[in-house]
Formats: sequence, structure tokens, C-alpha cells
Amino acid sequence: MASSKDSKKSKRISPYNDEELEYFRDIIISKRDEAESELNTLQNSLRESMENASDESAYSFHMADAGTDAQEREKTYMLFNRTKKFVRYLDDALTRIDNKTYGVCKVTGKKIAKGRLEAVPHTQLSIDAKLKRR
Repeated sequence: MASSKDSKKSKRISPYNDEELEYFRDIIISKRDEAESELNTLQNSLRESMENASDESAYSFHMADAGTDAQEREKTYMLFNRTKKFVRYLDDALTRIDNKTYGVCKVTGKKIAKGRLEAVPHTQLSIDAKLKRR
């Protein structure tokens, strides 16, 4: 019985037509391009920060400066990882568009509102399901 339920889940069809799916694809690709650009900037910043840290003598600046630099590197690294995760979510959304399963709440099985998808195009939860999770 569980296998028929699982196969039913995988056959969900998007409540949006092909034209609307392409509209969402454009939004996702635009956000993905921005995120990729940010990843490159963050990666260059990390690389530069690491080069500067290894170039300077431990005695050429104050210990507090070294701590601040390390904290900035850590913050940049966390932002880099968060942005990388965001890109994965966007890629998953593109896959759902290709599979025609985009726009279906994974909790309720109902249509996710267009406005929510425009604001958070990688979401898999309707606003009702999101609010219940809190």
C-alpha cells in the first residue's frame, strides 16, 4: 500500500502551465546568476584574506587585528556556504520545473501561491505549511 502512495507522490503534476513554469524558470535563473556572482566575489575575498594572513608576520600587527581578520574570514566563509546552499535549492527548483512538479507543497500536496513562489522561488512549502512548522 505504501508503494502506491509513493508512486502517487512522484506523479504530482504542477498546477502551473508551461508558460507559467517558464516564467518561474526565468526568475530562478536570474536569482541563480546573482548568487553565482556573489559566490565568486566571496571566494575571491576568502582567497585574498588567506593570502594576506599568510603574508604578514605575526609580529607586524596587533593580536586584536588578527582576531578581527579571523572573524571576518569566518563570517565570509559562512556566507559563502549559505549562498552555495541557496544555489543548490535553486537548482532543485529548476529540476522540479523540468519534472513538472514545481509549485506543489510537499506537506499539503496543494498549489503554492504564485506570489509566494515569486518571493521565494525555491520553496517547496505553501504558506500554510510553513506557518504550521514554526
